[in-house]
Amino acid sequence: MSRGQVEDYLGLARGSAGRMKLPPPDAVIGEVSDDGTLPRGTVRGWLPATIDAWNAARPGRGARTDLH
Repeated sequence: MSRGQVEDYLGLARGSAGRMKLPPPDAVIGEVSDDGTLPRGTVRGWLPATIDAWNAARPGRGARTDLH
C-alpha cells in the first residue's frame, strides 16, 4: 500500500500519514540515493500486516510518550 492507501485503510485524513513515523517500508520502488534517502519519484509500500502491527502498537490519543 502507498501512503495514501494507508490513510484510506486506517480511516485517516489525507496528508496525515506524512506527519506520522510510519514503520520501515516492505518495498521501495525506484532509486535510493547512496546516503539512503529517497529522491522524488521513489515510492514506499507497506503490507497490510505491517500496518496492522504498527497501528496496534501506537500510543493512544494524548499519550505522553516523553515520560518514561
